[in-house]
Formats: sequence, structure tokens, C-alpha cells
Amino acid sequence: MIKLKHVSAGYPGKEVLHRLNLTLPEKGAAAIMAPSGYGKTTLLRVLAGLLQPSAGEITGLQGKKVSFLFQEDRLLPWLTAEKNVEIVSDAETARHWLREMEIEEIHQYPQAMSGGMQRRVALARAMAFGGDVLLLDEPFKGLDEALRERIASRIRDVFPLTVLSVHDAEEASLMGAQIWRLDEMGGEKE
Repeated sequence: MIKLKHVSAGYPGKEVLHRLNLTLPEKGAAAIMAPSGYGKTTLLRVLAGLLQPSAGEITGLQGKKVSFLFQEDRLLPWLTAEKNVEIVSDAETARHWLREMEIEEIHQYPQAMSGGMQRRVALARAMAFGGDVLLLDEPFKGLDEALRERIASRIRDVFPLTVLSVHDAEEASLMGAQIWRLDEMGGEKE
């Protein structure tokens, strides 16, 4: 299990998480919900090791490979969809996950793709990276309801543990995720 004990974290001049206590399951899916500004992204960044807590302790992540889908797609504009995914895997794995995300034009560059297509390429890259824990920051933004359902069914249960930040309980439900309300657990509005 991943445990956060009295974890505080934030940015210069602003503490976003204050003495947060949280125990995430060993397996399954956990959805972190709260209104904008309560620290969902900050919590994911802490779990990914991209932001060090200013206080507290995190256990259960040592030795685990973590894959992260950022809130922004972060695609490299000079690489095609296929090459954006290949930077974290091999060509066969990249093509597999692009097919799973319903990306047919794998040789397109990001600027030629819709926002929803870019999101799915970024998601394919996170899936192709693999690992023990998948962190998803608003994974379904820009996707219509039918596409969200199809994509969720393909990524659910691939990783032992998936932690996702969502605004909508329906999106948590698509992933079969248990919901944690960050705004009731120590997140402070930015």
C-alpha cells in the first residue's frame, strides 16, 4: 500500500497540501476528486516524485515504476504520434497503444491533430511506458462520452494501481475507481 502520513507540499509562498493522510490500495483504481485548486495535480506530482513534500512521509512507492499522464499533453511537436509514443517504448508497443487509443493516423504531427487526438496520443505514451503505478491527471478531457467509455475499458486494470484526478464521479466510475475527496482530507484551496 502507498501511505502518505502528514504530507505537506506546495510551491514557493503557497502550501497546497497540509498534513495530508492518505492510504491508497495495493491494487485497483483510486480517483482523487475535489474542485479546481485543491491540490489534485500537486498530489499526483508528489506521488510521481516530481515534487518533494515539505513535511511528512510517503511509503510504498520505493522501487516502483510510475507512469504519469500530465494534465497537459506534453507531446513533442517535431515528432509524429508514433514517434511520441516510441520515445518511451519500442515500435510494436507504440503501435499497439495507438491502436487501443483509436489513433489511425500515426504519422501525423501534433499540430495537425485535434485536442482529443493529442490527449489519446499522450495517454498511449503513458500506457506504453508501463510500470507498477499509473497516474492520470484528467485523462478524459477533450473526449466525448462514447470514446471515454471505450478508452476507459482498455486502460482499466492494465496497471496494478491507477490513481486518477477527475472532476466527475462518472469518470471515476468508468475506471471502477474508489473515490477520495481531497477537499475533505487536507487539500487547501489555492
